[in-house]
Amino acid sequence: MNKKVEFLDWGLIDYEQAWADQEKIFQDTVTLKTQNRTNNTTLETPNYLIFCEHPHVYTLGKSGHPENLLLDEKGLEEKHAAYYKINRGGDITYHGPGQLVGYPILDLDNFFTDIHLYLRTLEEAVILTLKDYGVEAGRYPGFTGVWLDADNDKARKICALGVRCSRWVTMHGFAFNVNANLDYFKNIIPCGIDDKAVTSLEHELGKALDMDEVKGKLKGHIADLFQMEIQN
Repeated sequence: MNKKVEFLDWGLIDYEQAWADQEKIFQDTVTLKTQNRTNNTTLETPNYLIFCEHPHVYTLGKSGHPENLLLDEKGLEEKHAAYYKINRGGDITYHGPGQLVGYPILDLDNFFTDIHLYLRTLEEAVILTLKDYGVEAGRYPGFTGVWLDADNDKARKICALGVRCSRWVTMHGFAFNVNANLDYFKNIIPCGIDDKAVTSLEHELGKALDMDEVKGKLKGHIADLFQMEIQN
């Protein structure tokens, strides 16, 4: 099993460009796996961990409901926001500057072939990162993502997850609100949940965070939990 993972920081990148770049890496990996099976070869499949931020954009997953976007075309223009229907799981979510988006493109045959464990492990990495900043977080029964006060009526979501997996190769990933502008969440019913709030690390701590510092902590926790050998 190949535990080496190439880390890429794409910075602030247009969502459509990032999606296309992800798809290429994803399809190349799936193709290699197919060739290995067809030719009875054992060529190593690569793994990638990609961090980035996006200009304002709303994305709707395969099982999502378009009515959960509360803006029409004019409203999107006024907010300088794009909108895409995409091929991950989940409903609608928002991405924007100040939100740390992670795209692990992994061959889970190199780690473990359990998609639920994969999601829980990504959540755990975010939970541990929040703990580094003195913020207690956890999971909300029946929902993906990372939540604060998930056991009471103050429950609020700080990180959303939505992934695609084919032949145990993953793409898409998580969106962690670090310094995100939370006003943009008022234009959607986030993840189709209309009775729960959304928060950010900045909102919880009352100050903006150093994104590079947060990236470093989160990357470290992901590497530890998956037992990755990160290649910078």
